[in-house]
Amino acid sequence: MASDDIARVFREEHGRAVAVLIRVLGDIDLAEDAVQDAFTVAVERWPAEGLPPSPAGWIITTARNRAIDRLRREASRTRRHTEALLLHPPDQPREEEGSVRDDRLRLIFTCCHPALAQPAQVALTLRLLGGLSTPEIARAFLVPEATLAQRIVRAKNKIREAGIPYRVPRDADLPDRLASVLAVVYLVFTEGHTATSGEQLVREDLCAEAIRLGRLLVELMPDEPEARGLLALMLLTDARRAARAGADGELVLLADQDRSRWDRAQIAEGHDLVRECLRRNAPGPYQLQAAINAVHTDADSVGDTDWEQVLQLYDQLLAVTPTPVVALNRAVAVAETDGPAAALGIVDELDLTAFHAFHAVRADLLRRLGRDEDAARAYEAALALADNEPERRFLARQLGALRTR
Repeated sequence: MASDDIARVFREEHGRAVAVLIRVLGDIDLAEDAVQDAFTVAVERWPAEGLPPSPAGWIITTARNRAIDRLRREASRTRRHTEALLLHPPDQPREEEGSVRDDRLRLIFTCCHPALAQPAQVALTLRLLGGLSTPEIARAFLVPEATLAQRIVRAKNKIREAGIPYRVPRDADLPDRLASVLAVVYLVFTEGHTATSGEQLVREDLCAEAIRLGRLLVELMPDEPEARGLLALMLLTDARRAARAGADGELVLLADQDRSRWDRAQIAEGHDLVRECLRRNAPGPYQLQAAINAVHTDADSVGDTDWEQVLQLYDQLLAVTPTPVVALNRAVAVAETDGPAAALGIVDELDLTAFHAFHAVRADLLRRLGRDEDAARAYEAALALADNEPERRFLARQLGALRTR
């Protein structure tokens, strides 16, 4: 069995295993350590023994057994750990399997308790649910690794000291958590859609998990239009996945994608959700982003795209969410309606120099204006900040084409 297979199981099952172990053990750090120990054992055994019939069940059972052994050695642990374990003895793995569907949702609501600051909520959930490393999350947040690590430690301590329960809150408490929960699910999806680092452009496991959680949230809160908007946004974005990378795994921009490879069933479902949101007439940021993606996926080619409508939607989105990243994305639409010079004027006013996509957009605008030397410097800046290999190869190819031109 190859190490790549174990890495795949880790990506697909880490969040599931941690969520189950937190429920069983009642302790985040203990659950994380136990799951890590289980994967260490898997690295040692699976190459010789082969992949077990249920990798997730094997990891969960092994992790729980490791945690039990550790608790037996540490008599200072509180009685609640032992009591929790007695409720879930080692010979009942099937019960764990059956309850997995809700465990990850419970974990998100636990991490998104209002006692925690939102940046800490998101960072902790990505760490536990997505299995992302602290450096990966730090790059996604554009903050130093030490800062991100402190956020995660403080959030864990707050959950433990405040006795925050591991459960889905009562209906009356759901609206207060909604914004944070949606933000977390979307960030899980975003990391899956374009991985922060590594050899793969897309982490399909995270995309699928975020969409699954989005569906659960719509079931849990059917009257919340932003939950529907988020699900629509993820479906419409994920529908383009097959066309986003070439045969060599390199990034393919929206304008150059083979639209026959887009998932039409997901697009149809996403469009239906957008229409439902429009009927509610309570636009929010996820609904507006979904509407923008609906315009893109409604066009047979980039030339058929209704860029005026896209720009109008970005104007609304910028009014609701006035962030530099939204302004950067809006500038891309401005380039199509008013030309690259107008867009460059907007981009140059943004404080996003630590964000590789800022330099990539700026480089493309400069290239279109014939300012090849400035464009080359911008591509070099983007390359210096990008950690995803398919993106790096794309940027390097663009830079090489400029230099030969």
